[in-house]
Amino acid sequence: MSMPFQIAEAAGRADPDLVAARSGSVLALLGHLGVLQFSGEDAESFLQGQLSCDVAAVGLRSSAYGAYCSPKGRMLANFLLWREEAGFQLALSRDLTASIHARISKFVLRAKVKVSDASDAIVLAGAAGPEADQALREAFPDLPKEPDQVSRRPDTGTVVRLKDGRYFLALSPPSASALRQRLANVLVPVGAHAWRWLDIRSGVPLVTTATQDRLVPQMANFELLGGVSFSKGCYTGQEVVARMQHLGKLRRRMFLANVAAQAEAGDSLYSEDLGDQASGIVVNAESSPDGGHDLLAAVQTASREGSTVRLKSLSGPALRFLPLPYAVA
Repeated sequence: MSMPFQIAEAAGRADPDLVAARSGSVLALLGHLGVLQFSGEDAESFLQGQLSCDVAAVGLRSSAYGAYCSPKGRMLANFLLWREEAGFQLALSRDLTASIHARISKFVLRAKVKVSDASDAIVLAGAAGPEADQALREAFPDLPKEPDQVSRRPDTGTVVRLKDGRYFLALSPPSASALRQRLANVLVPVGAHAWRWLDIRSGVPLVTTATQDRLVPQMANFELLGGVSFSKGCYTGQEVVARMQHLGKLRRRMFLANVAAQAEAGDSLYSEDLGDQASGIVVNAESSPDGGHDLLAAVQTASREGSTVRLKSLSGPALRFLPLPYAVA
């Protein structure tokens, strides 16, 4: 099924979408994300044993970040999770949706759970900026006021207030088209790359094919975003994740940076203190409205603090680190 409205993505220093996202109020189609649905009477208990977040704590009015990990504790995907009357919805990178669908379905066994790919049946969108609250309140009178809160309107869809104040929307195709037309005078339509840039500036990582199975949640600050529960009990990879939190020394953390060159997720990072051994990896990267590329870098904390971190090689362009909107221990 084609999307109800399409926006061409662009990149570059003077990209108007990025300028609008930085200083205005915007609406973006999130075509880079897919949706998996989990329904059935055992859906909650099944997901509780698979995912890093506390699924049982997610009600009809709440949401949570979470991760699906390998037995070695590395993230195979991360996501935003919310609950509908019919079950749970999980929004993740679209390039991983099919493989995660196939993998997690193998563990259903006798559980009364149905896993389905709803990526073509649900339109995902995002709204941000100072005018977003008032604009969306006309469509969602019960607009969430606090981070992680959820509200819905039967004829329109579901809206989630994210931790940084932006809004994530899951809409039916007809309502998405109508809502876009309704909001066009207030929220500037922008491409998904502008939303991904906002994610980067907010310190919110997205695991994609390029970074799958390469990071434990803490390396991407995911426990700082509420994506890991250390009290809920067992889930796939839990032992490794918990050991790193309570017994191990976390050597890599995720930081925000800018580099005066093109960067992509999965690019290696190097620093003088480690020589030819990579000191980190680019988690996500997008063009910056101020030039170069802004990126999230999972890098050795010692290298970030005491050396110069460079892109792709020891002679590559240096990263300029920027403050994240939350504290990193």
